[in-house]
Amino acid sequence: MTHDPTHSVPGAPPASVAVVAIGRNEGDRMLRCLKAALRQLPDPAMVIYVDSGSTDGSVMRARELGVTAVELGVDLPFTAARARNFGLRVARERQPNLEFVQFLDADCEMMPGWIIAALSRLRADEGLAGVAGTLRERYPEATPYNKLCDMEWQAPAGETRYVGGNAMYRTQALEEVGGFDPGLIAGEEPEMCLRLRERGWRLWRLAVPMALHDAAMTRFGQWWRRSVRFGHAQIEVSQKHRHSPKRIWARESRSTLAWTIGPPALSVLAATVLALTAGGWWWLLGLLPLELYDVLAFKVYLARRRGGESVGDAALYAAAVTFAKFAQFWGMLTFWLRQARGQAPRLIEYKPPPAVAREAPP
Repeated sequence: MTHDPTHSVPGAPPASVAVVAIGRNEGDRMLRCLKAALRQLPDPAMVIYVDSGSTDGSVMRARELGVTAVELGVDLPFTAARARNFGLRVARERQPNLEFVQFLDADCEMMPGWIIAALSRLRADEGLAGVAGTLRERYPEATPYNKLCDMEWQAPAGETRYVGGNAMYRTQALEEVGGFDPGLIAGEEPEMCLRLRERGWRLWRLAVPMALHDAAMTRFGQWWRRSVRFGHAQIEVSQKHRHSPKRIWARESRSTLAWTIGPPALSVLAATVLALTAGGWWWLLGLLPLELYDVLAFKVYLARRRGGESVGDAALYAAAVTFAKFAQFWGMLTFWLRQARGQAPRLIEYKPPPAVAREAPP
């Protein structure tokens, strides 16, 4: 179905805003994303879809909707940052006076009224570089991994250190910092927001529904790879800005290293000393440092319970946070190894192929 450009959109924003959606093999999720954007913008040409090497016909299907669909060249590695920068450049070519841009991942569906709410907040405060709203998982009960994503998305309203890839930004602010860093395979949104804050800009999170996200995670391996990707981003971005007074992810990186190396190292040391000095089965006491993982999990569990979550949800989140430390450490090792070998970073993907993407929960 082609969008009718003459159709009147109630409460439609002026032509000073564009939507840039990025995707790779998102299938029907991409169509749902673009259709929701078309319902909020009067000009379908200002809905830009940037594709990163899809093999599922995404570009052709997007063009059938009447949006501007473009493809990233294969001369450089695909990254979300590169796709967003390219989409913004295309939008500026179509509207040189573009004031605001709403970025979306193609697995997200923008909620009705979000564009107007975001524009109102940005226009009311010229010191804001970007705003985000509440992001929820589409099918949080389908799998425990979807549930974890839904819990991860929750953040308090008000001023914040960063907003994500689903957010509206002021184009003037983006131009001041040069947009997203195209060399980052993940973590590009917090990294750019740090540069914005260094230049005096502020960021805000609204208590307004912004979008539904479709993680489509059904297997442990997908969750693991997603956690590995975060670990890679964590150390890369923190090292990149290690001299910044505002810092980013430095404490989190140290925590990952401490929790993955500390207890096992202490356990091996204690077990060795006991085996050499006491003999017998006393070396088993050397396993006690591993109980620190239970302490970490319990601490996270109590924090989530105080936040109002159920016993089951809090326990799930606590277990995931504890176990994710090892996946994140693997991501950090991956970054260090590639850096030592002079290798270019590669995307770490976790989504299933488009053939298994669903419109309804299993």
